[in-house]
Amino acid sequence: MIDDFSSTNFSEKMKVRDSGMPESEYWETLFDVPLILRKMRIDSTASDLAEVGCGYGTFTIPAAREVRGTIYTYDIEESMVRDTENRAADAGVSNIKAILRDVIADTTGLQANCVDYVMLFNILHHETPLEILAEAWRILRPDGLVGCIHWNYDANTPRGPTMDIRPKPEQVRKWMISAGFTVDDALIELPPYHYGWLGKK
Repeated sequence: MIDDFSSTNFSEKMKVRDSGMPESEYWETLFDVPLILRKMRIDSTASDLAEVGCGYGTFTIPAAREVRGTIYTYDIEESMVRDTENRAADAGVSNIKAILRDVIADTTGLQANCVDYVMLFNILHHETPLEILAEAWRILRPDGLVGCIHWNYDANTPRGPTMDIRPKPEQVRKWMISAGFTVDDALIELPPYHYGWLGKK
């Protein structure tokens, strides 16, 4: 399903601004993962899923237990891809393909209209969010969903990008609509520190 060309020489294009990661043990205390997956409708109704920015596999591995098919997850950091692979193996989860790739420079490499869901979690403070959303649109099947979550627009959150690049909820919604998605009016609250939007192709 993935195009056969090398992506070993990565540009800095996909390197997300202000993307330093703390230790995984601390990082994973900042999310209510079961709540987020449930409210963002990541469940057995989806077959194949793509995720941009796997990080430590915080959402990747629990999501893989929910969907019926394969999760294609991407990161530009080799250490993040390796950590996700290792943690998936330790958890006995075998339906994850963790891929070292610059999605902005090279796209996901997936065929058009091939996945049911795209996870864009804490990624849209990138300099070109519309390019990421355009790739999500391209690879989603008709009626597929894109789930976008981000840190609350609140300087008091314990982590998250600086406020000058942190998107406000309404800005994320506007980007999604600009990319062609139909987005409900109701913001999805994801306590303690996040919000989300669901978009339909």
